[in-house]
Amino acid sequence: MSTADASAKSGGSTFMDPKVVMSIKSLELRAKVVVDGFRTGLNKSPKHGFSVEFSEYRQYARGDDPRFIDWKLYARTDRSYIRLFEDETNLRCYVVSDFSRSMAFGSVGFTKHDYGRTIAASLAWMLNRQGDAVGLSVFDERVRSVVPARYRPGQLRQIMVNLEQPVSGQDTNPEVALEHAARRLNKRGFVVLISDLLAPVEQVEAGLKLLRGCGHDVVVFQVLDPVELNLAIDGPRLFEDLETRQKIYADPAHAAGDFVRQIEAHNADVQAVCEKLGASFERTVTSQPLELVLSGFLHARRAGR
Repeated sequence: MSTADASAKSGGSTFMDPKVVMSIKSLELRAKVVVDGFRTGLNKSPKHGFSVEFSEYRQYARGDDPRFIDWKLYARTDRSYIRLFEDETNLRCYVVSDFSRSMAFGSVGFTKHDYGRTIAASLAWMLNRQGDAVGLSVFDERVRSVVPARYRPGQLRQIMVNLEQPVSGQDTNPEVALEHAARRLNKRGFVVLISDLLAPVEQVEAGLKLLRGCGHDVVVFQVLDPVELNLAIDGPRLFEDLETRQKIYADPAHAAGDFVRQIEAHNADVQAVCEKLGASFERTVTSQPLELVLSGFLHARRAGR
């Protein structure tokens, strides 16, 4: 998405440079900055404000029971809002985040791992603050750690601690992570997959098919580095696969054509599988503002409802 498109989506406001966001050491503070920037962009938009999908309130309407007016919020905003009941608002969401070694690549001053876990932290911060039950699943070729989806004191801190883990593993297998999430969701929920998806398409398809077959809504964020789309690297050099440690000496000027064709074919297959199974799909490049990812989640959640 271009800067002009991003500006239009934010109602004329300018999103933060991801490099500035990544310079914030605290992951929780980083998430808060992203969410606050997203809220500001929505509030400035002439088309919509901060919609009910991302609020635990709705504006008071004639006929509503005044007992449910939030008077503290009224004192701050001079507007009457009704606190919605749990069954009207609460979402049970699992954020499934790829921590395999392929996520350790980065050419823009930070890695896909940093970008991806910032997405996960921002979604968790936003969902937790609005009263939704949010959990986390971290995976590589297996599920490494799980924070059950709950809404309770200390939940956000536990998620942030788990997101501080380094990358590891020898492979990426989204199928096992998605199957694990499906087993944990007893009733209809929402699953967010954050991964570079540099894995066999069949694994992605099998995991998504199970989730969608159980009636869960799914949004997939494919996180890629700009170099992974064009192999724009100067001069011959030694390349190393971050997962298998296999090394190959190559000249990007000669290899770029075949590489681009293969990665474009793979990405098209991944997107086609998501669309076929009814999962929302968003491809994001690490040079893009993180607020755009939250916008993609907002649209996916609206579509699910």
